[in-house]
Amino acid sequence: MAKDNFWGRLFGGAFGSQKTWDNAFNKAWYQFMGGQAAQYDYKDSTYLEKGYGINPDVFSVVTQMCDKTKAVPYAVKKVKDKQALSKLSSLRNATNGNYSTKQLADKFILESKAYEDKEMPFPLERPNPIQTWGDIKSLFKLFLKMTGNSYIFMVWPENGINAGEPKMVYILPSHKMKIVLKENADLLYDEDPIDYYMLRDGDQNIIFPSEQVIHIKTANPFFDLQGGHLYGLSPIRALLRNIESSNEALNNNVKTLKNSGVFGFFSGKNSAMTADQAKQLKQTLFDMDKDAGRLSRIGGLSVPIDFTKLSVDTKDMLPFDYLKFDQKTICNVLGWSDALLNNDEGGKYDKQKEERKRVITDNIQPDLILFDQALTERFIRRFKGYENAVLEHDITELPEMQEDYKAMVDWMDRAPLTPNEKRTALKYETLPDDGMDSIWINSGLKRIDEVGITASDVQKSYEQLNNVR
Repeated sequence: MAKDNFWGRLFGGAFGSQKTWDNAFNKAWYQFMGGQAAQYDYKDSTYLEKGYGINPDVFSVVTQMCDKTKAVPYAVKKVKDKQALSKLSSLRNATNGNYSTKQLADKFILESKAYEDKEMPFPLERPNPIQTWGDIKSLFKLFLKMTGNSYIFMVWPENGINAGEPKMVYILPSHKMKIVLKENADLLYDEDPIDYYMLRDGDQNIIFPSEQVIHIKTANPFFDLQGGHLYGLSPIRALLRNIESSNEALNNNVKTLKNSGVFGFFSGKNSAMTADQAKQLKQTLFDMDKDAGRLSRIGGLSVPIDFTKLSVDTKDMLPFDYLKFDQKTICNVLGWSDALLNNDEGGKYDKQKEERKRVITDNIQPDLILFDQALTERFIRRFKGYENAVLEHDITELPEMQEDYKAMVDWMDRAPLTPNEKRTALKYETLPDDGMDSIWINSGLKRIDEVGITASDVQKSYEQLNNVR
């Protein structure tokens, strides 16, 4: 098979029409026993196909995450003070960007101490010929949330002056990746037990050297000696029953619309119907259903009949209540807010504004910290002149975070800071003018005894007020 054909269908495999084999006995047994295990397979391709591929809630939530991740500004900065950088990293990790007013000012001041004034150009303008860095960040977020893993593959020349310096970057399809361990690897003591990564697609296996793959993953507590814990743990695993429930509810709604809501049996009210009468009645119903005329729904019978309903309609099944429950559970597990899904219970504008900020600090920022740390160590510092540089995404630049910025400016007007410290926090250049590195006070404030009022005067006024009362 040609390579271009392979790469062309690489990412579509999870969403295409693939033949699957159901364990009919297992399915029937669980249905009979009322079992709660999901009938979907617990594997990454299922998470993508049944979750992101066809479930509207999962698709909406993850797409919002990807769009917001792509929108966060980023920069490459050169480190000048490692101690300040360590304090800055500790502050960022402790708050996930949900800074108090003082912490936000501390962040900007620490940044001025930790980094050089001028930002460095991003070392690779475009990751590859067909994608942008926004696409890379979107796919990183998508695969991390759907499978718990994101694999970033770097391509570089083996020889020459630029040997080992990345020239192209790709996101590999995590649902098709396999980690291959070194022969006789000791998972407890080996510093790096991974031999290589393998992409498996049908009967094709493509090997990627471990030093060229950046593997970013979620924490996985399920240790085993075969290396299962080296993969991230997908949050969709805990959601699979809700996704199946949501998908089945949507399918049932479609079926209900197609069969006009209910089904059952007609019977004679005063006497039994003959077989010919029953067939004739059914044929009449077929003809009425196919006829688009205005009076096609009106028919006549010479005898009274009864109808015995065997199905349960949507009023009794309450499918929308189950869909709302599944939607809320999907949002809870994925760390998003159902108030942002345009539902009737989304709340007023103030609540939505608060939720937009919360998901940035609780969902977007933590994963971007993982992304920044991994690319700084494995990608950025591979370039000449970038050995002491870091990649940083700054969520404080987003519109949702600007109220914090305004509160910080108001706080700094009253804080004991030098003018240059204030300019630094506001990301302006410092000035060498006289007094810019000194703390200023409000000269309009005076001590009480300097304006002709003594303590005895205050005491006399207090006593007079008490006498009046």
